[in-house]
Amino acid sequence: MVVGGGPAAQRFAERLHHHGHRGGITVLGAEPRAPYQRALLGSVLDGTLPAPALALPALPAGIRLHTGVTATRIDRARRLVHSNGGTAGSVHRYDTLVLATGSRPAVPRIPGLPAEGVTALRTLADAERCAAAPPGAAVVLGGGLLGVEAAAALRRAGHEVALVHRGPHPLHRQLDAAAGALLTRRLEDLGVDVHTGRTAAAYCPGKLTLDDGRVLAADTLLLCTGTVPETGLARRAGLSVRTGVVVDGLLRTDDPRIHAIGDCAAHPEDTAGHLEPAWAQAESLARQLTGAAPAYGGTRQITRLRVPGVDLVALGRGGAAAEGAEVVAFSDPARGRYARLTLHGQRITGAVLLGLPRAIAAVSRLYELGLPVPAGRLELLLGIAPAAPGAGELPGDAVVCRCNNVTKHTVTEACRAGAADLAQIATTTRATTGCGGCTDVVRALCAAVRPEGGSTS
Repeated sequence: MVVGGGPAAQRFAERLHHHGHRGGITVLGAEPRAPYQRALLGSVLDGTLPAPALALPALPAGIRLHTGVTATRIDRARRLVHSNGGTAGSVHRYDTLVLATGSRPAVPRIPGLPAEGVTALRTLADAERCAAAPPGAAVVLGGGLLGVEAAAALRRAGHEVALVHRGPHPLHRQLDAAAGALLTRRLEDLGVDVHTGRTAAAYCPGKLTLDDGRVLAADTLLLCTGTVPETGLARRAGLSVRTGVVVDGLLRTDDPRIHAIGDCAAHPEDTAGHLEPAWAQAESLARQLTGAAPAYGGTRQITRLRVPGVDLVALGRGGAAAEGAEVVAFSDPARGRYARLTLHGQRITGAVLLGLPRAIAAVSRLYELGLPVPAGRLELLLGIAPAAPGAGELPGDAVVCRCNNVTKHTVTEACRAGAADLAQIATTTRATTGCGGCTDVVRALCAAVRPEGGSTS
C-alpha cells in the first residue's frame, strides 16, 4: 500500500513491479489526477507545455491507482488505512505501508491573505489557474528555485513580473554573493524586477505592500515561499516526526511495517524538496522489499535551474567550505560567467557554475560519478580540458534526464528499437523534454549505439 500520488509514489510502485514484487500494489493519491512531473510546472505557466504533457508514464497493468482519495488515519495494530473520497472504499488493508505524502506550501502570515488572485504554487491545478490569467502585473514572493523559475516563466508569458525575496539574493542557500549578483542581473535582463532583502507586509486586491513601504502592483500574487513536509498522517499514527517522518537506512519508520520516502521523509543524508533523493529512495526501497539492495546511503544533491538561456547548477548542500578543502574559483562578470569548485582529495564536494554550459556538463558528471578532477582546473571550467568520462562510460542505471528520470539504459534501448533522432527519442522516453540539459548526453548515447549512419539531430 502506497499513500501518496506524486513522483516518488509513482516511481516506487513502478520499480517495485519491475523488480518482481508478486503481491498486490495499491496507490492512494489525494489529487484528482494521475502522477505528473511537478518539476515542470514552469512549462505550464509559460504555455510551453499543456498540462496533460506533464503526466508521468502510466503504471504497469495490475497496479491499482486511486486518485482523489485522502488517507485520514492509520490503524497500525490492525494494519488498516482509512480514507475518504474517490470510489476505492474507505478502509484499505496493508502488509507493508509506504508513506509518500510529499509536502504542502508554507504560506506566510500576511495581512490580507488568503484572498482572490493569490496562489501558493504547488500543484498542476495551481499552475493551470495562474496560466489562465490574462497578462498583467504579477508578483512572485520567494526567490528559491521554484520562485525564480516561476518568475521567469510568467515573464515569458507576457506578465510584468516582480520577484520579492527576503534573502540577499535569489537562491541564497545555494549561491554565494558573486553568483547571486550575476543571477540577479540575468533575471533583470529577462525583464524581472528583483527586490531582495524584502518581505511582504500586507496585501489587498491588486497591491502588495513591502516592509519598506513600497507598493507593488499585483494582479496575480504567486507564493513560492517553501514547503512543509506532509506528516500529519504519520504523526496521528504515533510515528516519530521531526522535520519529516523519521526513517533509518532501510527507509523504515519506527514501525517496521511502515516506510517513508520523498519530501515527507527525514533521512539523515538527504535534503527534502529535491527530486533526485525521492527517485533514489523509491528505487532503493523497491529493491530492498524485493531482496535486491543494501541500505540506502543518501544521494548527491544537484540543483539545476530550469530557465531557458540561464545555465546554472549548484552541486552539494552549499555553505562555507570545510577546513582543508581546495577551492577553485573563476569569475567573468562582464560575460555573466562564474564558477566555484570545492574539492576534497581531488574530488568535487560542492560547486556553483553559472553561464558555463560545457563546464556544467563535465563537472556534474565528475561529481555524480565521484571521479577526480583533471589537473587543469581552469581549463575544466572554461570547457577546454579533456572531456569528463563519456556518456558511454555511465552505468546503465545512471539517470541522464533528471527532469523525467530517464536512465541511460532507457535511452539506448529506444535507439536500438529504431528512434532515429532527438524528436523520436523524446516521444519514446521523454528525455530532453524538460530543461534540455541532457540533450548532448542523449545525442552521444545514440551515436554510440549506431556509430555509422542514422543522424541524431
